[in-house]
Amino acid sequence: MIRGLAVNLRVVGALGRRSVRQTFRRPQLVAPILVFPTLLLAIQTGGAGGAVDLAGFPDVNGFLDFMLAGAMIQSCLLAGNSGGIALAVDLEMGFTDRLFAAPISRFAIVAGRLAGTSVLGIVTAIWFIAIGLLFGADFEQGVAGMALMVVFVSLSAIAFGALSAAIALYTGKASVVQGLFPLVFVVLFLSNAFFPADLMLAPASQIAEYNPISFIVDGIRDQVIGGFDAVVFAETVGAIALVGAVSISLSAVALRRRLRLGG
Repeated sequence: MIRGLAVNLRVVGALGRRSVRQTFRRPQLVAPILVFPTLLLAIQTGGAGGAVDLAGFPDVNGFLDFMLAGAMIQSCLLAGNSGGIALAVDLEMGFTDRLFAAPISRFAIVAGRLAGTSVLGIVTAIWFIAIGLLFGADFEQGVAGMALMVVFVSLSAIAFGALSAAIALYTGKASVVQGLFPLVFVVLFLSNAFFPADLMLAPASQIAEYNPISFIVDGIRDQVIGGFDAVVFAETVGAIALVGAVSISLSAVALRRRLRLGG
């Protein structure tokens, strides 16, 4: 049993490294994850900075402090989507079918892709923390808070990546997974990632209030603009766990279906 676990861990590690290398070798995958969210962050911070003066806006040192968490989750969602596209491409090319024929755990193949997505989540979190430090963001929780932000973003990347993986496994078509790109922005903008839910108009405000992404963003943002809040921390962990449990369950169901139908 221990030997089998070691083999599967090596498979996950090897496929995770392959996933990361694939992403950074293809500009069309890197650009949505890092470049586009960074440009959007710059535009929103420069063009809507006066929003911090609105009544009811959270007490922040600058709009950049408020926006960093949203930029991280945006990159995280796009990293998950890119991972799903890459998995679907592997399915179309027959690479995954060859792995299915190998004497390894089938879910280790999916876990390898998710491991790569998790690493991308770490990269994006560090990237935006560096941008925040460079342009004067005030991280209230210091180094410990930054480390917690990296953990939250990495785990969120796994949760969102598993959902894209489920769709890739179910359809086997990269074009379908790529078609989720606009939906990512709809879900993101119907949260408090870029604007406080209390200042939104109905029904967007009600949707944002219960959107799991809002709870995740709150936990990440809390490390920048506020003190440690046990309730916010618990809600963030719960939201990530909920999204992850649903997404991984869907991935498992889609994987069993693909194996049963023979690809």
